[in-house]
Amino acid sequence: MLSQNDLIITKHAADKMIIEGITPAQVCSAISKGSRFQQTDGYLSVYTYYSVAWKRKGMQYKIKTVFVNR
Repeated sequence: MLSQNDLIITKHAADKMIIEGITPAQVCSAISKGSRFQQTDGYLSVYTYYSVAWKRKGMQYKIKTVFVNR
């Protein structure tokens, strides 16, 4: 089960999480339960009203950015 300890959150993603009001728990939900689309360097997970761009880094997940779907 994915937990917040499995996340490596970049400064950009951390800033966007504050701006958009998205919590680390929501990031975990998006990766675990969301629709996953492969990108050039990683994945985009879309879940409910927000999306998370991430890539696998060993046993952890590097969070590149998050945003609210408009």
